[in-house]
Amino acid sequence: MLQNDRWLLPEGIEEVLPPQADHLEVLRRRLLDLFHAWGYELVIPPFIEYLESLLTGTGNDLDLQTFKLTDQITGRLMGVRADMTPQVARIDAHQLKRDVPSRLCYLETVLLTRPQGHGATRCPLQVGAELYGHSGIESDIEVLSLMVETLRCVGLGKLHLDLGHVGIYRGLMRQLHVDNADEAILFDALQRKARPEIGEWLARVKLPSAAKEMIAALADLHGDARVLAEARNVLASAGTEVLAALDNLEAIAKAAAGLPNVELHFDLAELRGYHYHTGVVFAVFVPGQGQAIAQGGRYDDIGRVFGRARPATGFSTDLKRLLSLVPAQTGALRGIFAPGDSDPALDQTIAALRGQGERVIRTLPGQRGDAADMGCDRKLVRQGDGWQVVPAGQR
Repeated sequence: MLQNDRWLLPEGIEEVLPPQADHLEVLRRRLLDLFHAWGYELVIPPFIEYLESLLTGTGNDLDLQTFKLTDQITGRLMGVRADMTPQVARIDAHQLKRDVPSRLCYLETVLLTRPQGHGATRCPLQVGAELYGHSGIESDIEVLSLMVETLRCVGLGKLHLDLGHVGIYRGLMRQLHVDNADEAILFDALQRKARPEIGEWLARVKLPSAAKEMIAALADLHGDARVLAEARNVLASAGTEVLAALDNLEAIAKAAAGLPNVELHFDLAELRGYHYHTGVVFAVFVPGQGQAIAQGGRYDDIGRVFGRARPATGFSTDLKRLLSLVPAQTGALRGIFAPGDSDPALDQTIAALRGQGERVIRTLPGQRGDAADMGCDRKLVRQGDGWQVVPAGQR
């Protein structure tokens, strides 16, 4: 690297400067207060762990996104977390060991080997909430509602909520006894809505015609609430597992329909997180953004690999990305510019103002710049034997 390039950062690794850093901190505090009000307890997992812990269970899909290094003490491979969901599952299963529902939340940096989308960061500030120990739709609805409230709290308006259920596709594959290799090909084609490839797949495999019709229909089962009624007709001959998944999705959708200013969309071939999700999956989109800004779903038994299987549901988002979607705070300057005089009365006044939550900046010897240059709208001036706060422009 050339000497004059030392200021460069790796692609996808960025600094957060003022005033965005202040805005980010305000949002962070606001969200943690929101989670606290809903009964979610904050956990802070370690930034780095042994690799087998990070990539166990739900973490298997994270292998390519995880930075790896060797522990100089033990010689074992370690990984920098790319997602905190497996870590929080470990905390619930191995550390807390509760028999009652457990509500946990987190807000920390993760690190990715590659950005998830053009121009995206490789060091998101991941924020999320997880609810363990309850398998009913009530917990799914709570997490879904909290996700929407999180986005509202940040300042986002109209939201588009995508709902799906991996149990529909998974149940269909089990019912039809499709082998793993063929299922992988179909899975890939469905994710891309590649209808010609789906047609070629159906022409090649040996399945009853009714089964082929159901699979062919999956790619088109997306849209508004009418999709659910259509799915009832198309999947009428599916097994009990598929119909139970559809029942579950309909019940959750009914509750989600009451969320204010949220437009519902359904996609029965949406298989985001298929290898670890076990039930409903959801994602939020906003106008002008091609990728989801928040996502989640049910992933029961996530803690099994840590010694304790528990039902679980949760969501996560990237606070840095949310910050980029809301208007920047460009309010008036706030602060008090104080002289650098050596005066006990001045020292006491400054201490009292700071104790009241005021931002006080003291002049340094020989410095340039006035109150406005230092981001202050007021200043301290001597009045008699004391000091008084006055507008910055007052002489």
